[in-house]
Amino acid sequence: MRRLPCLLLALPSVAWAHGGETHHLNAHDVLRWWTWDPLVMGMLAVSGVLYVRGLRALWRHAAPGKGVRGWEAGMFALGWLTLGVALLSPLDRLSDILFSAHMTQHELLMLVAAPLLVLGRPHVTALWALPEASRAPVAQAFQGPRTRAVWRGVTGPFVVLVLHAVARWVWHVPALFEAALENDAVHAVQHLCFFGTAALFWWALLRGRYGKAGYGVGVLFVFATAAHTSILGALLTFARSVWYPLYARRAVEWGLGALEDQQLAGLIMWVPSGALFLAMGLALFAAWLGESERRADIATGESAAPRETVP
Repeated sequence: MRRLPCLLLALPSVAWAHGGETHHLNAHDVLRWWTWDPLVMGMLAVSGVLYVRGLRALWRHAAPGKGVRGWEAGMFALGWLTLGVALLSPLDRLSDILFSAHMTQHELLMLVAAPLLVLGRPHVTALWALPEASRAPVAQAFQGPRTRAVWRGVTGPFVVLVLHAVARWVWHVPALFEAALENDAVHAVQHLCFFGTAALFWWALLRGRYGKAGYGVGVLFVFATAAHTSILGALLTFARSVWYPLYARRAVEWGLGALEDQQLAGLIMWVPSGALFLAMGLALFAAWLGESERRADIATGESAAPRETVP
């Protein structure tokens, strides 16, 4: 832990030892490490085009701000950009060398991109992006009893809590994590599990079947998730040995301390992520109180209203 400040200071300009030579790589060089993965770029392009197309069709049919409000569209745009930063920026290549960078990438996917995209109501714009003749049949298909039953089961608060927790903990098992580092297909599955379970988690809390009345449930599950992720972060931070030997070998090549890098990764999962969970939990708690007050006002108004008497 005492050498963590040295690692932080080394990140802007790190040394690469290879073949007996030491090559210095400064922050300017690292900023050129954009990956431009065709698959990721294609998925981002398609999702962005479909969202814009659906939003334009919806607002043209109703009115700007109807169905999807302006701030919700803004949330989707921020989430979309966050995905690009996490998967295409130099952070992606740096994550192959530093565990702390890899942890930052994962937290961006789960704690920033996923809730922002859910707030953007992509399911609404996706329906409006379809040809006009297809919208009603597709909507009816998704409103069918079997489809709704499956969706309600998958997005139940307890179910998504467990799914997301399992994804977080299982993928940090050393054998699986290192398999993701060595195999691009496994790495893609890892990212999909992290992002997919996080999206379901935030969907259940923000758009789930309990609606605004479920904000109280959301507070409980947000703090439960914050608790178990903080435990995992603390285990990484205070571990006396490196969990992932592959990172240890790569860190040595770059003149960095693998244990300190792991401790920094644990702190990222523990402190900044915990602060984000706390902020989201407090926001849900405030929304829960506001909804409770609104319901109380409605109930009070109904009880105070004079009732007509039948002569």
